[in-house]
Amino acid sequence: MHAFRPLLRKSLFNLFAATLAVGALIVPRIANGEALLLIEADTGKVLQADNATIPWYPASVTKIMTAYVTLKAVKDGKITLDTLLTVSPTAASQSPSKMGLRPGTQLTVDNALKMMMVKSANDMAVVLAEGIGGSIDGFAVMMNDTAKKLGMTQTNYVNPNGLPADGHVTSARDLGILARSFLRDLPEYEYFVHIPAIRFGKRITPNFNKLIGRYPGADGFKTGFICASGYNLVASATRNGRRLIAVVLGASSGTARAVKAAQLLERGFSQDNLSWLRPSLGTVENLVPVDASPPNLRDEMCGGHRKHPASDDDDALIATNGSGSGSLTGGEAKVTFFTAGLQPPLMKASELMASAPEAAEPVVVYTGPTRSGAALVAAVAADADQQVTPKARGKKSRIARKPDAGSEAKTAAAKPTAAKPDATAKGDAKSDTKGTAKPAASKHAAAKSAADKPAASGDQAAKPAKPKAATKPAAKPAPNNS
Repeated sequence: MHAFRPLLRKSLFNLFAATLAVGALIVPRIANGEALLLIEADTGKVLQADNATIPWYPASVTKIMTAYVTLKAVKDGKITLDTLLTVSPTAASQSPSKMGLRPGTQLTVDNALKMMMVKSANDMAVVLAEGIGGSIDGFAVMMNDTAKKLGMTQTNYVNPNGLPADGHVTSARDLGILARSFLRDLPEYEYFVHIPAIRFGKRITPNFNKLIGRYPGADGFKTGFICASGYNLVASATRNGRRLIAVVLGASSGTARAVKAAQLLERGFSQDNLSWLRPSLGTVENLVPVDASPPNLRDEMCGGHRKHPASDDDDALIATNGSGSGSLTGGEAKVTFFTAGLQPPLMKASELMASAPEAAEPVVVYTGPTRSGAALVAAVAADADQQVTPKARGKKSRIARKPDAGSEAKTAAAKPTAAKPDATAKGDAKSDTKGTAKPAASKHAAAKSAADKPAASGDQAAKPAKPKAATKPAAKPAPNNS
Protein backbone atom coordinates (compact mmCIF):
# COMPACT_ATOMS: atom_id res chain seq x y z
CA MET A 1 0.00 0.00 0.00
CA HIS A 2 2.87 2.34 0.87
CA ALA A 3 4.52 1.55 -2.43
CA PHE A 4 1.30 2.44 -4.23
CA ARG A 5 0.95 5.90 -2.69
CA PRO A 6 3.77 7.55 -4.66
CA LEU A 7 2.22 6.29 -7.89
CA LEU A 8 -1.20 7.53 -6.79
CA ARG A 9 0.19 10.96 -5.90
CA LYS A 10 2.01 11.15 -9.21
CA SER A 11 -1.15 10.19 -11.10
CA LEU A 12 -3.20 12.76 -9.24
CA PHE A 13 -0.54 15.40 -9.86
CA ASN A 14 -0.47 14.62 -13.59
CA LEU A 15 -4.27 14.77 -13.71
CA PHE A 16 -4.25 18.12 -11.90
CA ALA A 17 -1.58 19.50 -14.24
CA ALA A 18 -3.51 18.32 -17.26
CA THR A 19 -6.65 19.97 -15.90
CA LEU A 20 -4.81 23.24 -15.44
CA ALA A 21 -3.42 23.02 -18.95
CA VAL A 22 -6.84 22.39 -20.45
CA GLY A 23 -8.29 25.19 -18.35
CA ALA A 24 -5.64 27.55 -19.60
CA LEU A 25 -6.69 26.77 -23.14
CA ILE A 26 -10.41 26.96 -22.55
CA VAL A 27 -10.88 29.82 -20.10
CA PRO A 28 -9.68 32.61 -22.43
CA ARG A 29 -12.28 31.57 -24.98
CA ILE A 30 -15.34 31.22 -22.80
CA ALA A 31 -14.70 33.07 -19.54
CA ASN A 32 -17.41 35.67 -18.99
CA GLY A 33 -18.58 35.27 -22.60
CA GLU A 34 -17.08 38.62 -23.51
CA ALA A 35 -13.92 40.51 -24.38
CA LEU A 36 -12.98 43.87 -22.87
CA LEU A 37 -10.29 46.39 -23.72
CA LEU A 38 -9.47 49.91 -22.51
CA ILE A 39 -6.64 51.96 -24.04
CA GLU A 40 -5.39 55.51 -24.25
CA ALA A 41 -6.11 56.96 -27.69
CA ASP A 42 -2.93 59.00 -27.97
CA THR A 43 -0.36 56.49 -26.72
CA GLY A 44 -2.08 53.15 -27.25
CA LYS A 45 -1.28 52.26 -23.64
CA VAL A 46 -3.39 49.35 -22.41
CA LEU A 47 -5.24 50.11 -19.18
CA GLN A 48 -7.27 46.90 -19.12
CA ALA A 49 -7.46 43.81 -21.30
CA ASP A 50 -9.66 40.74 -20.81
CA ASN A 51 -9.84 38.24 -23.66
CA ALA A 52 -8.73 41.14 -25.85
CA THR A 53 -6.85 38.95 -28.31
CA ILE A 54 -9.48 36.23 -28.64
CA PRO A 55 -10.86 36.24 -32.22
CA TRP A 56 -14.41 37.58 -32.38
CA TYR A 57 -17.16 38.17 -34.93
CA PRO A 58 -17.25 41.96 -35.40
CA ALA A 59 -20.84 42.44 -36.65
CA SER A 60 -21.51 46.10 -37.47
CA VAL A 61 -18.37 47.47 -35.88
CA THR A 62 -17.05 46.37 -39.29
CA LYS A 63 -18.41 49.69 -40.52
CA ILE A 64 -15.65 51.57 -38.72
CA MET A 65 -13.26 50.10 -41.29
CA THR A 66 -15.74 50.81 -44.10
CA ALA A 67 -15.81 54.44 -43.01
CA TYR A 68 -12.01 54.52 -42.62
CA VAL A 69 -11.37 53.22 -46.15
CA THR A 70 -14.01 55.57 -47.59
CA LEU A 71 -12.72 58.67 -45.82
CA LYS A 72 -9.11 57.80 -46.62
CA ALA A 73 -10.14 57.79 -50.29
CA VAL A 74 -11.71 61.22 -49.74
CA LYS A 75 -8.59 62.53 -48.02
CA ASP A 76 -6.39 61.17 -50.81
CA GLY A 77 -8.51 62.97 -53.42
CA LYS A 78 -9.85 59.84 -55.11
CA ILE A 79 -13.45 60.86 -54.39
CA THR A 80 -15.19 63.69 -52.55
CA LEU A 81 -17.94 63.78 -49.97
CA ASP A 82 -20.14 65.18 -52.75
CA THR A 83 -19.51 62.25 -55.10
CA LEU A 84 -22.81 60.70 -56.16
CA LEU A 85 -23.26 56.96 -55.60
CA THR A 86 -26.07 54.73 -56.88
CA VAL A 87 -28.02 52.14 -54.91
CA SER A 88 -27.59 48.83 -56.76
CA PRO A 89 -29.94 45.81 -56.55
CA THR A 90 -27.24 44.10 -54.46
CA ALA A 91 -27.17 46.99 -52.00
CA ALA A 92 -30.96 47.16 -51.84
CA SER A 93 -31.13 43.41 -51.11
CA GLN A 94 -29.12 43.61 -47.88
CA SER A 95 -30.81 42.52 -44.69
CA PRO A 96 -31.86 45.14 -42.12
CA SER A 97 -30.92 47.39 -40.60
CA LYS A 98 -31.06 49.51 -43.76
CA MET A 99 -32.44 52.67 -45.27
CA GLY A 100 -34.57 50.77 -47.76
CA LEU A 101 -33.79 52.97 -50.77
CA ARG A 102 -34.80 51.57 -54.15
CA PRO A 103 -32.25 50.48 -56.75
CA GLY A 104 -31.25 53.42 -58.92
CA THR A 105 -31.55 55.97 -56.12
CA GLN A 106 -28.56 58.27 -55.92
CA LEU A 107 -27.05 59.95 -52.89
CA THR A 108 -23.75 61.47 -51.87
CA VAL A 109 -20.86 59.80 -50.07
CA ASP A 110 -21.48 62.20 -47.19
CA ASN A 111 -25.11 61.16 -46.73
CA ALA A 112 -24.36 57.45 -47.19
CA LEU A 113 -21.70 57.64 -44.47
CA LYS A 114 -24.03 59.39 -42.03
CA MET A 115 -26.80 56.86 -42.63
CA MET A 116 -24.37 53.96 -42.21
CA MET A 117 -22.76 55.20 -39.01
CA VAL A 118 -25.93 56.31 -37.20
CA LYS A 119 -28.56 53.85 -38.42
CA SER A 120 -25.98 51.12 -39.11
CA ALA A 121 -27.52 50.80 -42.57
CA ASN A 122 -26.25 47.65 -44.29
CA ASP A 123 -27.40 48.84 -47.69
CA MET A 124 -25.41 52.06 -47.37
CA ALA A 125 -22.28 50.09 -46.50
CA VAL A 126 -22.63 48.21 -49.79
CA VAL A 127 -23.35 51.44 -51.69
CA LEU A 128 -20.05 52.82 -50.40
CA ALA A 129 -18.20 49.57 -51.08
CA GLU A 130 -19.40 49.31 -54.68
CA GLY A 131 -18.81 52.99 -55.31
CA ILE A 132 -15.22 52.87 -54.09
CA GLY A 133 -14.10 49.27 -54.61
CA GLY A 134 -16.26 48.41 -57.62
CA SER A 135 -17.83 45.47 -55.79
CA ILE A 136 -18.16 43.96 -52.35
CA ASP A 137 -15.23 41.65 -53.02
CA GLY A 138 -13.11 44.46 -54.41
CA PHE A 139 -13.79 46.61 -51.38
CA ALA A 140 -13.06 43.71 -49.03
CA VAL A 141 -9.59 43.51 -50.57
CA MET A 142 -9.11 47.21 -49.79
CA MET A 143 -10.32 46.66 -46.23
CA ASN A 144 -7.93 43.77 -45.68
CA ASP A 145 -4.99 45.64 -47.20
CA THR A 146 -5.73 48.53 -44.85
CA ALA A 147 -6.03 46.21 -41.85
CA LYS A 148 -2.64 44.72 -42.67
CA LYS A 149 -1.02 48.15 -42.92
CA LEU A 150 -2.51 49.16 -39.56
CA GLY A 151 -1.21 46.02 -37.83
CA MET A 152 -4.60 44.36 -37.36
CA THR A 153 -3.16 40.84 -37.49
CA GLN A 154 -6.29 39.06 -36.26
CA THR A 155 -8.72 40.63 -38.71
CA ASN A 156 -10.18 39.43 -41.99
CA TYR A 157 -13.05 41.13 -43.80
CA VAL A 158 -15.47 39.52 -46.24
CA ASN A 159 -18.04 42.31 -46.56
CA PRO A 160 -18.40 46.00 -45.63
CA ASN A 161 -21.30 45.70 -43.18
CA GLY A 162 -20.57 42.79 -40.85
CA LEU A 163 -23.43 40.54 -41.88
CA PRO A 164 -22.53 36.91 -41.12
CA ALA A 165 -19.96 35.41 -43.47
CA ASP A 166 -17.38 32.65 -43.10
CA GLY A 167 -14.00 34.09 -42.24
CA HIS A 168 -15.26 37.53 -41.22
CA VAL A 169 -13.42 38.02 -37.94
CA THR A 170 -11.53 40.51 -35.74
CA SER A 171 -10.58 40.97 -32.05
CA ALA A 172 -10.86 43.65 -29.37
CA ARG A 173 -7.14 44.29 -29.85
CA ASP A 174 -7.55 44.97 -33.56
CA LEU A 175 -10.61 47.15 -33.02
CA GLY A 176 -8.62 49.23 -30.56
CA ILE A 177 -5.89 49.64 -33.17
CA LEU A 178 -8.48 50.63 -35.79
CA ALA A 179 -10.15 53.20 -33.54
CA ARG A 180 -6.77 54.78 -32.71
CA SER A 181 -5.87 54.87 -36.40
CA PHE A 182 -9.15 56.56 -37.30
CA LEU A 183 -8.56 59.34 -34.78
CA ARG A 184 -4.90 59.70 -35.75
CA ASP A 185 -5.25 59.54 -39.54
CA LEU A 186 -8.65 61.19 -40.09
CA PRO A 187 -9.13 63.81 -37.38
CA GLU A 188 -10.96 66.13 -39.77
CA TYR A 189 -13.66 63.49 -40.33
CA GLU A 190 -14.14 62.13 -36.83
CA TYR A 191 -17.54 63.85 -36.51
CA PHE A 192 -18.92 60.89 -38.48
CA VAL A 193 -18.42 58.66 -35.42
CA HIS A 194 -20.40 60.72 -32.92
CA ILE A 195 -23.43 62.09 -34.78
CA PRO A 196 -26.24 62.01 -32.16
CA ALA A 197 -29.08 61.38 -34.61
CA ILE A 198 -30.14 61.73 -38.24
CA ARG A 199 -33.37 63.12 -39.66
CA PHE A 200 -34.46 60.91 -42.51
CA GLY A 201 -37.60 62.22 -44.14
CA LYS A 202 -40.14 62.36 -41.33
CA ARG A 203 -38.19 60.07 -39.07
CA ILE A 204 -35.48 60.68 -36.52
CA THR A 205 -33.07 57.86 -35.82
CA PRO A 206 -30.84 58.24 -32.75
CA ASN A 207 -27.36 56.80 -32.67
CA PHE A 208 -27.40 53.22 -31.38
CA ASN A 209 -24.37 54.03 -29.26
CA LYS A 210 -26.17 54.87 -26.00
CA LEU A 211 -23.14 56.69 -24.62
CA ILE A 212 -23.55 59.53 -27.15
CA GLY A 213 -25.40 62.32 -25.39
CA ARG A 214 -25.43 60.47 -22.07
CA TYR A 215 -21.92 59.70 -20.89
CA PRO A 216 -19.98 62.96 -20.35
CA GLY A 217 -17.40 63.40 -23.09
CA ALA A 218 -18.55 60.45 -25.23
CA ASP A 219 -17.35 61.00 -28.81
CA GLY A 220 -17.39 57.70 -30.71
CA PHE A 221 -17.65 55.08 -32.26
CA LYS A 222 -19.93 52.22 -33.40
CA THR A 223 -22.16 49.38 -32.22
CA GLY A 224 -22.66 45.90 -33.66
CA PHE A 225 -24.70 42.77 -33.13
CA ILE A 226 -25.31 39.39 -34.66
CA CYS A 227 -26.37 36.28 -32.77
CA ALA A 228 -22.91 34.72 -32.99
CA SER A 229 -21.10 37.78 -31.65
CA GLY A 230 -23.41 39.15 -28.99
CA TYR A 231 -23.63 42.89 -28.45
CA ASN A 232 -20.46 44.74 -29.46
CA LEU A 233 -19.40 48.34 -28.94
CA VAL A 234 -16.33 50.41 -29.68
CA ALA A 235 -16.65 53.62 -27.64
CA SER A 236 -14.50 56.63 -26.91
CA ALA A 237 -14.68 59.57 -24.55
CA THR A 238 -12.54 62.61 -23.75
CA ARG A 239 -12.08 64.22 -20.37
CA ASN A 240 -9.63 66.98 -19.48
CA GLY A 241 -7.90 66.55 -22.82
CA ARG A 242 -7.38 62.81 -22.31
CA ARG A 243 -9.14 60.43 -24.68
CA LEU A 244 -9.83 56.77 -23.92
CA ILE A 245 -11.12 54.00 -26.16
CA ALA A 246 -13.17 51.11 -24.77
CA VAL A 247 -14.05 47.92 -26.63
CA VAL A 248 -16.80 45.59 -25.39
CA LEU A 249 -17.53 42.38 -27.31
CA GLY A 250 -20.16 39.78 -26.46
CA ALA A 251 -22.32 41.73 -23.98
CA SER A 252 -25.79 40.38 -23.25
CA SER A 253 -27.79 43.38 -24.48
CA GLY A 254 -27.51 46.79 -26.09
CA THR A 255 -27.76 48.45 -22.71
CA ALA A 256 -25.30 46.04 -21.07
CA ARG A 257 -22.59 46.84 -23.58
CA ALA A 258 -23.11 50.58 -23.01
CA VAL A 259 -22.98 50.14 -19.23
CA LYS A 260 -19.79 48.08 -19.45
CA ALA A 261 -18.16 50.60 -21.76
CA ALA A 262 -19.12 53.43 -19.42
CA GLN A 263 -17.66 51.53 -16.47
CA LEU A 264 -14.42 50.90 -18.33
CA LEU A 265 -14.09 54.53 -19.34
CA GLU A 266 -14.90 55.83 -15.88
CA ARG A 267 -12.38 53.54 -14.23
CA GLY A 268 -9.79 54.63 -16.74
CA PHE A 269 -10.36 58.30 -16.04
CA SER A 270 -10.57 57.89 -12.25
CA GLN A 271 -7.47 55.68 -11.92
CA ASP A 272 -5.12 57.99 -13.75
CA ASN A 273 -3.47 59.11 -10.51
CA LEU A 274 -2.94 55.52 -9.37
CA SER A 275 -1.46 54.15 -12.58
CA TRP A 276 1.95 53.65 -10.92
CA LEU A 277 0.38 51.00 -8.66
CA ARG A 278 -0.61 48.77 -11.58
CA PRO A 279 1.73 46.61 -13.63
CA SER A 280 2.29 47.85 -17.16
CA LEU A 281 0.33 46.05 -19.87
CA GLY A 282 2.25 47.66 -22.70
CA THR A 283 0.59 49.05 -25.81
CA VAL A 284 -2.33 47.62 -27.72
CA GLU A 285 -0.09 46.67 -30.66
CA ASN A 286 2.02 44.51 -28.33
CA LEU A 287 -0.86 42.40 -27.05
CA VAL A 288 -0.18 38.81 -28.09
CA PRO A 289 -2.85 37.33 -30.39
CA VAL A 290 -4.47 34.04 -29.40
CA ASP A 291 -4.79 31.37 -32.08
CA ALA A 292 -8.33 30.15 -31.53
CA SER A 293 -11.74 30.03 -33.14
CA PRO A 294 -14.20 32.83 -32.35
CA PRO A 295 -16.77 31.90 -29.71
CA ASN A 296 -20.24 31.43 -31.15
CA LEU A 297 -22.83 32.97 -28.83
CA ARG A 298 -25.85 32.12 -30.98
CA ASP A 299 -27.59 29.90 -28.46
CA GLU A 300 -26.98 32.31 -25.61
CA MET A 301 -28.05 35.41 -27.55
CA CYS A 302 -30.79 34.07 -29.79
CA GLY A 303 -31.88 30.78 -28.26
CA GLY A 304 -35.46 29.91 -27.49
CA HIS A 305 -35.04 30.87 -23.83
CA ARG A 306 -35.25 34.58 -24.70
CA LYS A 307 -38.65 36.15 -24.22
CA HIS A 308 -38.09 38.45 -27.18
CA PRO A 309 -35.96 38.14 -30.32
CA ALA A 310 -32.51 39.59 -29.77
CA SER A 311 -31.87 42.88 -31.50
CA ASP A 312 -30.48 46.32 -30.84
CA ASP A 313 -34.01 47.51 -30.04
CA ASP A 314 -33.24 46.50 -26.49
CA ASP A 315 -33.96 48.92 -23.68
CA ALA A 316 -33.95 46.35 -20.90
CA LEU A 317 -31.37 47.33 -18.32
CA ILE A 318 -28.99 44.55 -17.44
CA ALA A 319 -27.66 44.83 -13.90
CA THR A 320 -23.89 44.39 -13.89
CA ASN A 321 -22.86 43.26 -10.46
CA GLY A 322 -19.31 42.45 -11.38
CA SER A 323 -19.85 38.70 -11.65
CA GLY A 324 -19.74 38.97 -15.42
CA SER A 325 -16.14 40.09 -15.43
CA GLY A 326 -13.31 39.84 -13.00
CA SER A 327 -12.19 43.20 -14.33
CA LEU A 328 -15.30 44.92 -13.08
CA THR A 329 -15.29 43.64 -9.54
CA GLY A 330 -17.17 45.72 -7.06
CA GLY A 331 -20.12 46.04 -9.37
CA GLU A 332 -22.18 48.89 -10.55
CA ALA A 333 -23.03 50.05 -7.04
CA LYS A 334 -19.44 51.28 -6.67
CA VAL A 335 -19.21 52.90 -10.07
CA THR A 336 -21.00 56.21 -10.29
CA PHE A 337 -20.99 58.94 -12.88
CA PHE A 338 -21.49 62.67 -12.86
CA THR A 339 -24.30 63.93 -14.99
CA ALA A 340 -23.64 66.28 -17.90
CA GLY A 341 -21.30 69.06 -16.92
CA LEU A 342 -19.63 66.78 -14.36
CA GLN A 343 -21.82 68.17 -11.59
CA PRO A 344 -23.88 66.29 -8.95
CA PRO A 345 -26.08 64.37 -8.65
CA LEU A 346 -24.17 61.15 -9.15
CA MET A 347 -25.72 58.38 -11.23
CA LYS A 348 -25.15 54.67 -11.68
CA ALA A 349 -24.10 53.53 -15.13
CA SER A 350 -27.43 51.82 -15.84
CA GLU A 351 -29.33 54.92 -14.73
CA LEU A 352 -27.18 57.05 -16.98
CA MET A 353 -27.85 54.82 -19.97
CA ALA A 354 -31.58 54.77 -19.20
CA SER A 355 -31.80 58.55 -19.03
CA ALA A 356 -32.79 60.68 -21.99
CA PRO A 357 -29.84 61.88 -24.08
CA GLU A 358 -28.94 65.54 -24.21
CA ALA A 359 -31.05 67.51 -26.66
CA ALA A 360 -29.31 67.73 -30.01
CA GLU A 361 -30.45 68.75 -33.46
CA PRO A 362 -30.48 65.68 -35.73
CA VAL A 363 -28.29 65.85 -38.81
CA VAL A 364 -30.28 66.02 -42.04
CA VAL A 365 -29.70 63.30 -44.62
CA TYR A 366 -31.31 63.17 -48.05
CA THR A 367 -31.14 61.66 -51.50
CA GLY A 368 -29.71 63.24 -54.62
CA PRO A 369 -26.75 65.61 -55.02
CA THR A 370 -25.45 67.99 -52.40
CA ARG A 371 -27.92 70.83 -51.95
CA SER A 372 -28.43 73.93 -49.88
CA GLY A 373 -30.95 76.71 -49.41
CA ALA A 374 -34.19 76.42 -51.36
CA ALA A 375 -32.94 73.36 -53.26
CA LEU A 376 -32.38 71.50 -50.00
CA VAL A 377 -35.82 72.46 -48.71
CA ALA A 378 -37.37 71.14 -51.93
CA ALA A 379 -35.40 67.88 -51.72
CA VAL A 380 -36.42 67.44 -48.11
CA ALA A 381 -40.07 67.97 -48.97
CA ALA A 382 -39.87 65.48 -51.84
CA ASP A 383 -38.31 62.82 -49.63
CA ALA A 384 -40.91 63.42 -46.93
CA ASP A 385 -43.76 63.12 -49.43
CA GLN A 386 -42.57 59.68 -50.42
CA GLN A 387 -42.88 58.53 -46.84
CA VAL A 388 -46.59 59.32 -46.66
CA THR A 389 -48.73 56.17 -46.55
CA PRO A 390 -52.47 55.63 -46.13
CA LYS A 391 -53.64 55.57 -42.54
CA ALA A 392 -53.70 52.09 -41.06
CA ARG A 393 -57.15 50.55 -40.88
CA GLY A 394 -57.44 49.03 -37.43
CA LYS A 395 -55.98 45.69 -36.49
CA LYS A 396 -56.07 44.38 -40.06
CA SER A 397 -53.27 46.75 -40.99
CA ARG A 398 -50.98 45.13 -38.49
CA ILE A 399 -49.34 42.11 -39.97
CA ALA A 400 -48.56 39.54 -37.31
CA ARG A 401 -45.25 38.29 -38.57
CA LYS A 402 -43.54 36.17 -35.98
CA PRO A 403 -39.84 36.94 -36.02
CA ASP A 404 -37.28 34.19 -36.19
CA ALA A 405 -35.85 33.20 -32.82
CA GLY A 406 -32.56 34.69 -33.87
CA SER A 407 -33.78 37.76 -35.62
CA GLU A 408 -31.37 40.62 -35.17
CA ALA A 409 -33.26 43.20 -37.15
CA LYS A 410 -35.95 45.03 -35.27
CA THR A 411 -36.88 48.64 -35.90
CA ALA A 412 -38.88 50.72 -33.46
CA ALA A 413 -41.01 53.56 -34.82
CA ALA A 414 -43.89 55.64 -33.58
CA LYS A 415 -46.08 55.58 -36.67
CA PRO A 416 -47.81 52.91 -38.77
CA THR A 417 -44.90 53.08 -41.19
CA ALA A 418 -42.68 51.46 -38.57
CA ALA A 419 -40.53 48.61 -39.76
CA LYS A 420 -40.90 45.14 -38.26
CA PRO A 421 -38.52 42.19 -38.11
CA ASP A 422 -38.15 40.11 -41.21
CA ALA A 423 -39.25 36.60 -40.47
CA THR A 424 -36.80 35.24 -43.02
CA ALA A 425 -33.67 36.74 -41.51
CA LYS A 426 -31.95 33.65 -40.19
CA GLY A 427 -30.87 34.84 -36.83
CA ASP A 428 -28.02 36.92 -38.17
CA ALA A 429 -29.73 39.73 -39.98
CA LYS A 430 -27.87 42.86 -38.94
CA SER A 431 -29.10 44.11 -35.68
CA ASP A 432 -28.28 47.74 -35.25
CA THR A 433 -31.75 48.77 -36.18
CA LYS A 434 -33.37 50.98 -33.66
CA GLY A 435 -34.80 53.86 -35.62
CA THR A 436 -37.34 55.81 -33.66
CA ALA A 437 -39.88 57.97 -35.41
CA LYS A 438 -40.48 61.31 -33.78
CA PRO A 439 -42.24 64.50 -34.82
CA ALA A 440 -39.90 66.72 -36.81
CA ALA A 441 -39.06 69.94 -35.01
CA SER A 442 -36.14 70.80 -37.30
CA LYS A 443 -36.29 72.93 -40.42
CA HIS A 444 -34.73 70.05 -42.24
CA ALA A 445 -35.82 66.61 -43.36
CA ALA A 446 -33.97 63.75 -44.86
CA ALA A 447 -33.52 61.07 -47.39
CA LYS A 448 -35.98 58.47 -48.61
CA SER A 449 -36.91 56.11 -45.86
CA ALA A 450 -37.72 52.51 -45.27
CA ALA A 451 -41.31 53.45 -45.97
CA ASP A 452 -40.53 52.75 -49.61
CA LYS A 453 -41.44 49.34 -50.99
CA PRO A 454 -39.16 46.52 -49.93
CA ALA A 455 -36.41 46.22 -52.48
CA ALA A 456 -35.13 42.82 -51.52
CA SER A 457 -34.21 40.42 -48.77
CA GLY A 458 -34.92 41.31 -45.19
CA ASP A 459 -36.37 44.70 -45.98
CA GLN A 460 -38.22 46.17 -43.05
CA ALA A 461 -39.93 48.87 -45.02
CA ALA A 462 -43.38 49.90 -43.89
CA LYS A 463 -46.33 48.21 -45.48
CA PRO A 464 -49.06 50.10 -47.35
CA ALA A 465 -52.70 49.80 -46.38
CA LYS A 466 -53.03 46.52 -48.29
CA PRO A 467 -50.47 44.18 -46.77
CA LYS A 468 -51.01 41.50 -49.43
CA ALA A 469 -49.31 43.72 -51.98
CA ALA A 470 -46.03 43.61 -50.13
CA THR A 471 -43.24 41.85 -51.93
CA LYS A 472 -41.64 38.81 -50.36
CA PRO A 473 -37.94 38.79 -49.61
CA ALA A 474 -35.98 37.28 -52.46
CA ALA A 475 -32.64 36.76 -50.85
CA LYS A 476 -31.18 35.72 -47.52
CA PRO A 477 -28.36 37.17 -45.50
CA ALA A 478 -24.86 35.85 -45.81
CA PRO A 479 -24.33 32.38 -44.30
CA ASN A 480 -23.84 32.18 -40.59
CA ASN A 481 -20.44 31.69 -39.05
CA SER A 482 -21.68 28.81 -36.99
